[in-house]
Amino acid sequence: MSNLVITIPAQPPERLDKALAMAVPAEAALSRSRLARLIQQGAISGPEGVVRDGKARVREGDQYHIALPSAEPVETLPEAIPLQIAYEDQDLVVVDKPAGMVVHPAPGSPSGTLVNALLAHCGDSLSGIGGERRPGIVHRIDKDTSGLLVVAKSDRAHHGLAAQFEAHSAQRKYLAIAHGVIDGADPRLRGLAGISFEDGAVLKITSRLTRHATDRQKQAVYFDKGRHAVTRARLLQSFGSPPAAMLVECRLETGRTHQIRVHMAYAGLGLVGDPVYGGARRATGKALGSAAQAISTFPRQALHAAHLGFDHPVSGDAMSFDSALPDDMQALLDDLRNTAP
Repeated sequence: MSNLVITIPAQPPERLDKALAMAVPAEAALSRSRLARLIQQGAISGPEGVVRDGKARVREGDQYHIALPSAEPVETLPEAIPLQIAYEDQDLVVVDKPAGMVVHPAPGSPSGTLVNALLAHCGDSLSGIGGERRPGIVHRIDKDTSGLLVVAKSDRAHHGLAAQFEAHSAQRKYLAIAHGVIDGADPRLRGLAGISFEDGAVLKITSRLTRHATDRQKQAVYFDKGRHAVTRARLLQSFGSPPAAMLVECRLETGRTHQIRVHMAYAGLGLVGDPVYGGARRATGKALGSAAQAISTFPRQALHAAHLGFDHPVSGDAMSFDSALPDDMQALLDDLRNTAP
């Protein structure tokens, strides 16, 4: 248990929870929602004693004492699962996640997740997120997508990283192997709503994304509802004659569920191996030679989070990380390069 004393500054918001959120020092990393929980728990007292109403009026110069409880253990159990760590310090850890690993425990995946592994790996170095001794997940990648993600180990890092992802200032680049080819002269592509091209023949896909109307496990492109989403895709190499597959770099401006997968499928460029959005498209031997078999049998979406960049939430230093293609995607790429006509 530790204590924090806050003095209400000049011209504060009228409500206690808003005034405290404005006045609390950044290094305390207390969000308004966390302060609201502390108020409900009776952990904050002011000039007239314990305050349990976040809407209580405040005055300039009033002092409030916040009793911060020690971080509590979480129900999720630590599991000694090997991890590939790209970087780690007292505030955060950058993990190169393998395909097949779920990031966060859920009813269908209560164990074997990245969070289980991080609880074991980090141990007592976790100082607590939102009052719990757990890693702070600020972004996720799908179970069968491989690559880089950053996880907070402290509240201050969690708030700083979350702010960058919310402001879309973190850099995320993915490598994907997809059906078809990006062609700025393709009238079909140019005729789709939300499709445009930027300098360097970069395909820009802008839409809204929300759950599919009939399949609740899928996301779908809409333009009148859902959350704003922007993906940029750049052709790196095409394969086949005529081109029937490609290596593409995808950059996320926003980070919505399944964003790259659903956007690329919407553009008619579904990812190889994607069982939900792109896997039904079959590669032909005529266009891709013997590599068609490797594409048809690839067991997961061919998507890899290859680059991650952000400012360190505590030191402010620019951080940049790159991850090589995993063996399965590299083998598929080799097949395409060696056997496609």
